[in-house]
Amino acid sequence: MKALILAAGFGTRLRPYTDTTPKPLFSINGRPLLDKLIAALRLAGCDTIIINTHHLSLRIESFLKSGSYPFPVLLRHEPKILGTGGAIKNIADLLDNLPFLVINSDIITDIDLRSVYAYHLEHNALATMVLKDDSRFNNVRVNADGYVDSFDTAIEKKGIQSAAMTFTGIQVLNPEITDYIPDNIFITSIDIYKRLIAEHRPIKAFIADDFYWDDIGTPQRYRDANIHYMAPRAFKKAFSYNTCKTITREKLEGDGSNRLWYRLATGHRSLIMVDHGICNDVMPSQTSEPQAFIAIGRHLHQKSLPVPQIYLYDTFAGLVFLEDLGDCHLQQVIRNADRPDQIIAWYEQVIDMIIQLSLGGYKNFDLAWTWQTAHYDKTLIIEKECRYFIDAFTNNYLGRRIRFDDLAHEFDVLADGALKFAITGFMHRDMQSRNIMVKNGKIWFIDFQGGRSGPIQYDLASLLIDPYVALPVEMRSHLTDYAIQTLSSLMTIDSEQFKECYYHCALARNLQILGAFGFLSKVRGKKDFIQYIAPALQTLKNLMNTSNANKFPKLKKLVSTFQTV
Repeated sequence: MKALILAAGFGTRLRPYTDTTPKPLFSINGRPLLDKLIAALRLAGCDTIIINTHHLSLRIESFLKSGSYPFPVLLRHEPKILGTGGAIKNIADLLDNLPFLVINSDIITDIDLRSVYAYHLEHNALATMVLKDDSRFNNVRVNADGYVDSFDTAIEKKGIQSAAMTFTGIQVLNPEITDYIPDNIFITSIDIYKRLIAEHRPIKAFIADDFYWDDIGTPQRYRDANIHYMAPRAFKKAFSYNTCKTITREKLEGDGSNRLWYRLATGHRSLIMVDHGICNDVMPSQTSEPQAFIAIGRHLHQKSLPVPQIYLYDTFAGLVFLEDLGDCHLQQVIRNADRPDQIIAWYEQVIDMIIQLSLGGYKNFDLAWTWQTAHYDKTLIIEKECRYFIDAFTNNYLGRRIRFDDLAHEFDVLADGALKFAITGFMHRDMQSRNIMVKNGKIWFIDFQGGRSGPIQYDLASLLIDPYVALPVEMRSHLTDYAIQTLSSLMTIDSEQFKECYYHCALARNLQILGAFGFLSKVRGKKDFIQYIAPALQTLKNLMNTSNANKFPKLKKLVSTFQTV
């Protein structure tokens, strides 16, 4: 028994992703679809599998060479693409006198292919098409005797009684069908079937609704098919049981990124799914955002640090299924606190956990996991924080015309100060109240994909100058002293040097915050961030009213012109 996998297509509707990754190598639950199809065909009894190639053929060839299949998997390259029908003609020399399976490389299904093959053998037909009732694509007409009689959706309007079905891309063919296909031209399977119908050659329909089928022809269908496949498996991995119930999906409020967040629920159990979007594999050697999220998250969880457990993921699809920590974050807790001592108690607890995260997370931390940069370094500070502030906030949001170069020297001094006297550890880099969850009185950290090597002072500053909460200056000072006292019990530190680094990190972080708020509100249209610009500006003015700010006269003068109302 032989099979042909049709894998030559351009995947036009999946562009730009198929510009670098052929559609058969799109993954489902972390496994390339082509590999899944080969395994399914082998399970059905195929002892030889042929794969036609054209678009990005070297990628497919390389993938097959990297695997190890204990049976022949043959490639038949098409220098000129021949279509689904022409591909069948092109492998005629590899066929014997037995029927063979043909399957599209862009479908995901759990159908029993052995039963399909047996069904074909039981009927006297040149071809058997596997059909399914799917209202999105129904255009194959089947008569009362179970044979395909047309591919015309208009027949129903003419009053002819026949069922409309969807062709799944799975078919079983007798080898003599190649006699009906012209040599070396582009032709589809449907073109061949129309000719057979015109010549009254029977095409049998295999119809079953008790199997799952979908294709990945568009980004949305690829995403939906992956979620449909992965979600029940994620629940099984998380809770050790198979769910037979419907899994509901609730879209959650997002953050400043383009990622989408969902709560999946079945019964009384729930998980969080984050959708990073399909990975456009332009630079396969570079770590992607979902890869960083997964690698760093698993590392921190293995260190017993307070991050959600990741249960299942597909880095190419950008889907990650993880522990549900609820909906309560630190911002809500602080807003609901009645007294200052309650706020201080919460923040001291968070600071304790940040120290654990920094020191514990840094042990065996692999810099290759990082997404943007491995270190919090001078280039990042100047380009992603200082220049971001000038370009996205000062000029684009406020409408000023400030030249970055006029403040370049002061930004250079700022960057050096943020790195001098740093206590280096694992740095979260976005340690603000909305990324700190509170569940059953315990602190949890989320959104750690930007983690890297960097100063603990930066995460502390991110926490304390957070405009979502806007802590009083006196409370920030008390909590900074608390952090120094706690760290001093673990290592020898100079409190003045610690504070000097902290000040510069706080200033750099403040510039980054304003740049982000300017960009998100003006460019992305996320107006909710506008309300936090005033407290962020007030913090910046406070930072400019200290003795440390004397080294930044031009920046100080610029900030003095900003209105905080």
